[in-house]
Amino acid sequence: MSAIKTRDEVLLTESEGIMTVEIQDALNSAKRVVFQKGIYITGPLEVPSDTTVIIEKSALIKFVDDFESYPPIFSRWEGVKCWCMHPCLLISNAENVEIKGEGSIDGSGEAWWKEVMRFKGKDESRVPKPIEYRLRKLNPDYMNQPGGGGGRETQFLRPPLVQIYRSKNVTIEGIKLQNSPFWTLHPLFSKDIRLKNIRIANPAEAPNTDGIDIESSSDVTVEGCFVNVGDDGIALKSGSGIDGIRDGVPTEKIAIRGCTVLSAHGGVVIGSETAGGVKHVSVENCLFDGTDRGVRIKTRRGRGGVIHHLNFKNIVMKDNLCPFVINMYYGCGTDDQSLFSLKKLPITEETPEIYGVKIEGCVATGCESSAGVIVGLPERPVFDCEIKDCNFKVALNANREISESAMYAGLTPPQTRGFWLRNVEIKLDNLKVDCIGEPIIIEEGVTVLDK
Repeated sequence: MSAIKTRDEVLLTESEGIMTVEIQDALNSAKRVVFQKGIYITGPLEVPSDTTVIIEKSALIKFVDDFESYPPIFSRWEGVKCWCMHPCLLISNAENVEIKGEGSIDGSGEAWWKEVMRFKGKDESRVPKPIEYRLRKLNPDYMNQPGGGGGRETQFLRPPLVQIYRSKNVTIEGIKLQNSPFWTLHPLFSKDIRLKNIRIANPAEAPNTDGIDIESSSDVTVEGCFVNVGDDGIALKSGSGIDGIRDGVPTEKIAIRGCTVLSAHGGVVIGSETAGGVKHVSVENCLFDGTDRGVRIKTRRGRGGVIHHLNFKNIVMKDNLCPFVINMYYGCGTDDQSLFSLKKLPITEETPEIYGVKIEGCVATGCESSAGVIVGLPERPVFDCEIKDCNFKVALNANREISESAMYAGLTPPQTRGFWLRNVEIKLDNLKVDCIGEPIIIEEGVTVLDK
């Protein structure tokens, strides 16, 4: 690699071989680093404060898929503080950082995904990697930590492609992020974050490759982004279980507007790691096309946290399984069937709460499973919920199981594909549901308020 350097700027050009040291030196020494046309092969990198990174069109930063190149770092992984692999690109304890341009960052995810699928498929010939043994020693209680879908029990704790950790005033704009080993873009314990016109692409079959995961962060704007990934599109989280409850750091003051999400498990998803709470969220003027669910709120007993003041407005949803889901019986990540009891259980700090949800001017067509699901807990129903001026149409040839609308446990789904309500206080104002059979299914614990 060659570099043209002035006092404040370094212009990089590609060269053969792995360029980690040269690129990191440039990031450490200049206020502005420009990646010109070319392919830059590198191990993990860190961007310091007061740095602007420009990735020009036809420039590609490609991270190596050597698992041992990503040493342990203390962070959060699927909502639990622990040692995990170093993110590919890390912004940590930094201020005033910009990453922008028309170029791309690639995580070389295929090798990581194959390894994940080997242990998920219980391949007996699989031998744990050295990094897994290191992480097991650093996280001796890992088997007792709550898990999601990523495979904590193996300690193959893959790196996110870009993580913003305990930082503020960060802008990422225009670039493409692709082939992430794990979550793609992860603001964590950060504030004043702007994500604008970013393109995110991972194969649909790539496991746990969420697009944007905003976790225990505040004052975050996501605008004009295009997301096509193998898990949740844009997700809001705040820590898992007792660990997240102790931290008590919510995700709050989030604005998502003008975004398009394709193929993901959900367009905008809240949870299931909700321990610190999620509040004051606005999602408007978005398109969720072909996602499993459109808007999805998922939590359960044991997750904890208060989720409130959420506004969803003018969202268009096409060919989803189900356009809108609030599910307090989310079934993944535990074998404890007592969490899914249909009886009232004592309210504890691990009992989640949801209220203040408004859905207005949203349209869904071609729903393949059902028109919607709102299921609260008998001891803590969803309340102060309103659906106004919405139109949800189930496809005439819908043939997906109704149970696919939400990944729940302990519940018996209704027999028709209408909007399913259970344990919720709700106001319905000009909600139109077009389906065969009962349009609105009201089960126990439902209070429908006057308009």
